[in-house]
Amino acid sequence: MLEKFLKQTSFRSQEDFTENFSINVPENFNFGYDVVDVRAAETPDKKAIVWTDDHGHYIDFTFAEIKAYSDRTASWFQSLGIGRGDMVMLILKRRYEFWFAVVALHKLGAVVIPATHLLTKKDIAYRAAAADIKAVVCVGEETVLRHVTDALPESPSIRTLVSIGPLVPEGFHDFHAGIRQAAPFVRPAHVNTNTDISLMYFTSGTSGQPKMVTHDFTYPLGHIVTASYWHHLHENSLHLTIADTGWGKAVWGKLYGQWIAGACVFVYDHDKFTPADMLQMIQDYRITSLCAPPTIFRFLIREDLTKYDLSSLEYCTIAGEALNPVVFEQFRKLTGIKLMEGFGQTETTLTILTFPWIEPKPGSMGIPNPQYDVDLLRPDGSKAEDGEHGQIVVRTGRSKPIGLFKEYYRDAELTAEAWHDDVYYTGDVAWRDEDGYYWFVGRADDVIKSSGYRIGPFEVESALMTHPAVVECAVTGVPDEIRGQVVKATIVLAADSRAKAGEELIREIQNHVKQVTAPYKYPRIVEFVDELPKTISGKIRRVEIREKDDHRRNPA
Repeated sequence: MLEKFLKQTSFRSQEDFTENFSINVPENFNFGYDVVDVRAAETPDKKAIVWTDDHGHYIDFTFAEIKAYSDRTASWFQSLGIGRGDMVMLILKRRYEFWFAVVALHKLGAVVIPATHLLTKKDIAYRAAAADIKAVVCVGEETVLRHVTDALPESPSIRTLVSIGPLVPEGFHDFHAGIRQAAPFVRPAHVNTNTDISLMYFTSGTSGQPKMVTHDFTYPLGHIVTASYWHHLHENSLHLTIADTGWGKAVWGKLYGQWIAGACVFVYDHDKFTPADMLQMIQDYRITSLCAPPTIFRFLIREDLTKYDLSSLEYCTIAGEALNPVVFEQFRKLTGIKLMEGFGQTETTLTILTFPWIEPKPGSMGIPNPQYDVDLLRPDGSKAEDGEHGQIVVRTGRSKPIGLFKEYYRDAELTAEAWHDDVYYTGDVAWRDEDGYYWFVGRADDVIKSSGYRIGPFEVESALMTHPAVVECAVTGVPDEIRGQVVKATIVLAADSRAKAGEELIREIQNHVKQVTAPYKYPRIVEFVDELPKTISGKIRRVEIREKDDHRRNPA
């Protein structure tokens, strides 16, 4: 299928890729019809999804079955009054019904709004009002159902509620009963244009309410690079991306690019991440490709990997936060596999990555995806030199890259603030070395200014992670009258070091950082905690640590 969208599919070098990679965008492209249905026609018996859960249940679906189920779902959604442009929120965790619903909504020209099951009544009501959400399709679990129901009095736009079970309370339609009884699907006459909104994510910033990031119908094509030239997938791949469907990483790694590449998606539906269980899944199902955030790999390398047969693994990629070099080296030592890093945002597809044909540098995000005209800018807007910190930007003067977001929905001011004068400002700071590799520093808001120095949290965290007592850490800035800010490290200790938590271990860790990196970067404040606050995607919420520290200083 790649040949349908690319003039050239195989590349020997970065120069070859930069010169010859080009995506053919069909008119009125629709992932449901132009990928899923074509796959079903050409390779009907090829597996599209292998799904299992932590209770031992198993089911798989071919492309022909995905077409059939998505058609039934689309037909039934039509009977509920859902059509082109309607906003539909999906709170489906890792249930396989998510794939039926997404493809069905694409086929109707509706807008898919994936959401986490951790949303409260307040969160749901805010989203419903902000986007005029018309329908909610959710897991039939007591807590989720209660939050959705409690939000209804403040959510007049919501007209339709659907539960996939096991609970289907009064007021909710039964998803499985509905699709069983659905009439044959008839494709609507006018489904979408390429510029219509197909997907929306509510993404939290460092302050204020979540932003509404919208993508158009061409967005899936941007993930050709993600799957084929970063995950390095092929027709025989069984790919596992560890992500809840409420996180944007799910469509990065469990849907669009993977099915365009012809790979089968592996889904492990679990409530609590357990490293040993995940390794067991890789062994038992012969996973060939794995993508996960650094948090996951930090825990995997602490397991006894000799207990598992991981010989099926061909390729591993990592994103979500910057990769500590110590994790890279330890995973390579244990498995022989190099972790290939990448960088992108909810607003983009893969923007910077380690291509298969370039040698990874541990801790580097890689080099820019030629789809994106990437640069680094100083705070005054001038171009940063190699070795100098600058904000990652995407220049759009020549054209808008396939995969770059359409806008922040209903917020022209916020859109113009982030994207103006043909430049999209990511808000992330990095530096570039002499070979063109990019190295993550931190969010612009996270960079610490201490005694005239600019200190990136990641460089301190990387030094901390080389201490054997440290499992996880987060570095933040704390206001200081003399230095402006001082570095604080919030640390999760290894199990065998927790009893040693105290001043002596703090001094040991501080001295260790002074030896590993520039002494001025060492954490003057160290706090030991049981766990770090994280988003559902596994990213550390440094903003939450800062807020707690602010509250301690100013409890009123």
